[in-house]
Amino acid sequence: MKPSRVIIGAALALTGLAGQAATAQSPAAGAPAVLRVLVNPGDSSEQSRYALYTAWRAAVEQALRKQSGGGVHVALSTDATADLGSTRAGVHDIFVGPAHVVGSAVRYGYVPVVGLGRPVQAVLVTLRDTDIADLTHAKGKRLGLPLQDSVVTYLVRGEVNAANTSIKRHFSSVYETRYQDALLPCLQVRRCDVVAVEKAVFDRWVAAGEPVKAVMQSKPVPGLSVAIRKGARTSPDALRDALADAAPFAELMRLENARSVAHTADDFKYVATLGYFTPRALPGATVVDAPKVAQLLQAGATYVDTRTEVEFKAGQVPGAILVPYHEKSAKDADFDASQDKFEVERLGADRNAELVFACNGPECWKSFKASQAAMKAGYRRVYWFRGGFPEWRSSGMKFDVAAAQ
Repeated sequence: MKPSRVIIGAALALTGLAGQAATAQSPAAGAPAVLRVLVNPGDSSEQSRYALYTAWRAAVEQALRKQSGGGVHVALSTDATADLGSTRAGVHDIFVGPAHVVGSAVRYGYVPVVGLGRPVQAVLVTLRDTDIADLTHAKGKRLGLPLQDSVVTYLVRGEVNAANTSIKRHFSSVYETRYQDALLPCLQVRRCDVVAVEKAVFDRWVAAGEPVKAVMQSKPVPGLSVAIRKGARTSPDALRDALADAAPFAELMRLENARSVAHTADDFKYVATLGYFTPRALPGATVVDAPKVAQLLQAGATYVDTRTEVEFKAGQVPGAILVPYHEKSAKDADFDASQDKFEVERLGADRNAELVFACNGPECWKSFKASQAAMKAGYRRVYWFRGGFPEWRSSGMKFDVAAAQ
């Protein structure tokens, strides 16, 4: 844990900034809508994570108070997998998070604003006395990873997928742990043959004299960054300027020993093309695009939305039914369906019914997995809308939004 992050939390608490309520009161009738902000501090220990969240919350709240308009609601997230779905559904106005979360947000209509000028790289590490020299030589070996929503795991999984394989197929076993430093003992006791960590962690191990070597590395991606939804009450430039003037933001940069950098969409192109992309085909199902889905629905097919209720209410295809796919399995073609929950009985008794399964685009695995569950249950006319709701919306098709409660 970085002492600086504890200092940040303490310093902000002393100034009274850390104690401010994260949840704004509901605006009065006619008042501007509350800006919804989600902060994911990324890979950190629990205490460090909360201190970093507290610092970002104070900086964002002070910056947004300088803008005219309504209130601010800031929430903490420790689940980047869920955050990826939120970016595609447009649930939040502003994201503060690691590169894969912000990269996904940029893909789905957000504008990058600013971030820590400390890029992140994922490296595959092994002991120096092994004969493993690259990813190919690591085939059949035992892999150690941070949990699957880590930016490191996201990058490594993307690089493995780009090599036309998968984590499950390429490695004999996978050991997961929340904290990257716990992967060094995994190497030392020979429980892991290779592990994936941030390059900064690897460099620290080398500096400490550990006998390790890097056999693969990703391209660098931005550090913790801010992105704002297009059309939000505050513009990207105004938010960037307000953050630059906010004392908590300057203190955050100083104590994190980092400078702030302005980001553009190009900075996130690499990370936005990696990650948990679904296959382009699904044996037994027909892959369809938005125009074909419209034809199917007009002919009486059922659109099965497998997203969360929050995402469904934020925007839905007219006439769609919500059957959430509760996903705990890995995001790859070799997923273990027994780890998940899907109420296939809600699809109806007619095994010849035309069913269109969709979620939040090619990075969302829920509809891929639900389609397989339906076929396994005997449904014979399964259509997989890989582009999902984001493609439907971007194609100019009509969609519904649930009325505010």
